[in-house]
Amino acid sequence: MLTQADNELMCRVGPGTGMGTTMRRYWLPALASSELPEPGGDPVHVELLGEHFVAFRDSEGRVGLLDEACCHRGASLLLGRVEGCGLRCIYHGWKFAVDGRVLETPNVPDTKFKDRVRGRAHPVREAGGLIWTYLGPAELQPAFPDWSWHSLPNPQVLVTHHSLDCNFVQVLEGLVDSSHLGILHNNGLRASLTSDLSYADKVASMQFDLAPRIEEEGTDFGFHYVALRDGLNGFREARVTAFVMPCIVLNPNGDVATIVVPASDTRSRFFHIWWDATRPVAEEPLRTETLRFVGLDAQTMQAYGIAADSTAARRPARSNRFHQDRKAIRTNQSFSGITGLVEEDVAVSVSGGAIRDRSKEMLSIADLAVGRLHRVYLDSVRRVLGGGVPIGLATGIDLAVARGLNAQLSDAKDWRSLVPLHRRGAG
Repeated sequence: MLTQADNELMCRVGPGTGMGTTMRRYWLPALASSELPEPGGDPVHVELLGEHFVAFRDSEGRVGLLDEACCHRGASLLLGRVEGCGLRCIYHGWKFAVDGRVLETPNVPDTKFKDRVRGRAHPVREAGGLIWTYLGPAELQPAFPDWSWHSLPNPQVLVTHHSLDCNFVQVLEGLVDSSHLGILHNNGLRASLTSDLSYADKVASMQFDLAPRIEEEGTDFGFHYVALRDGLNGFREARVTAFVMPCIVLNPNGDVATIVVPASDTRSRFFHIWWDATRPVAEEPLRTETLRFVGLDAQTMQAYGIAADSTAARRPARSNRFHQDRKAIRTNQSFSGITGLVEEDVAVSVSGGAIRDRSKEMLSIADLAVGRLHRVYLDSVRRVLGGGVPIGLATGIDLAVARGLNAQLSDAKDWRSLVPLHRRGAG
């Protein structure tokens, strides 16, 4: 269990906090590319690490991320007009380029004044269906992470996003917890037995061993952990998950990444990325089949209140009993009473409260990876507060060795042989 002080240190992400300062040292997804679909479209509000921004795509397709408050007199740039190569504040007409340059100040007679001021813009990179930004000190900006799916054509990369009302750490804890899968997701795993999806095929076996052996090991980028389940003919199934600082989980299926970004202390944005080296997973029919299996299709998200346009009253909460169908439980039609794998995860994350009190928890051997997650976060924060470099940003770290995978192992083979280079100097 954690002390209340450590819990606060790990979970608070606003400006000036330890974790907030640490998170700002990394490139983070601000929004999905699909949220800014067309050049010259409307600006979009972005909340990230407790701060408010406006994203826009200019007429040339370039993306800008500015502080929401205009640097002149603080009016919201969400009210702004996207005009050609910039965003114009409707209060006094100041116009900003994607890099913060002030293009026009029509209410100021001095034509050179605009060259002496600059909007508060942040570095942006668009890759793999996501728009990433860096919010930390310019002199400490790290190299942009080059993930394997970034090089694939758009039809072969499927990106989804949703939001939930709780702290980001408790969402990530679920992603590094393999022992809940065969229990909470009982209905979904049973459905996988009759599905033709490769995703479903890779998770089907988890329902047959509800108490896998969990092992974990720290790495230069975060940690790897494995869930070992008994298989046939003397083999064990090894499902290896990679956690990459600050908030990326590489799923054991090998073609799925999940990123949980803190919008604020009590609200999180959840990005799913599927990729396929040969198949158009972002096109029909694979798109709908994949999303429906995990509960990320539009209909299921709307019904559960986690769609982008879901109202606050519709979001899962204690007041609506997290949209749980108790009749389905009583009649054994559903174990959880909740439709959708993602929705089940949302329910247990949100039900713990906005920021869960971990000083009252009793962790078990099944929670080894959860404990490692806490240590990685607290170690990184303390390094930064001491003037050092957080985990994952040291010179020479190769993110290509971070991978999720599943394999059959003989009893004599160590799971670490599947990821032999995950620590510097290993191999």
